[in-house]
Amino acid sequence: MAWLYLVLAGLLEIAWAVGLKLSHGLSLARPIPSALTVAAMAASVVLLGLAARNLPIGTAYAIWVGIGAAGTALAGMALFDEPATAARIAAIAVIVAGVAALKLVS
Repeated sequence: MAWLYLVLAGLLEIAWAVGLKLSHGLSLARPIPSALTVAAMAASVVLLGLAARNLPIGTAYAIWVGIGAAGTALAGMALFDEPATAARIAAIAVIVAGVAALKLVS
């Protein structure tokens, strides 16, 4: 279950990062996206905490951040027309490779 919690926490990290953009930085002028973003933040951290009960914290945190960083970069490209250059794709691939390596050695 710890790995499932960790993956869900990482997906929620992507959601809250995208939510920051959609809420205009948690603006009071965008209360619903702001509230959903804060809820995703809280749920992400709670799930990370549950995962860390059974996984090394260094591994759990690094994988959580990796899922969030790679996923948010891809979401930015897909949703916000951020550039999808070869260098950015290669950098995301390095993050994914690092996350996969941590999973394999844990």
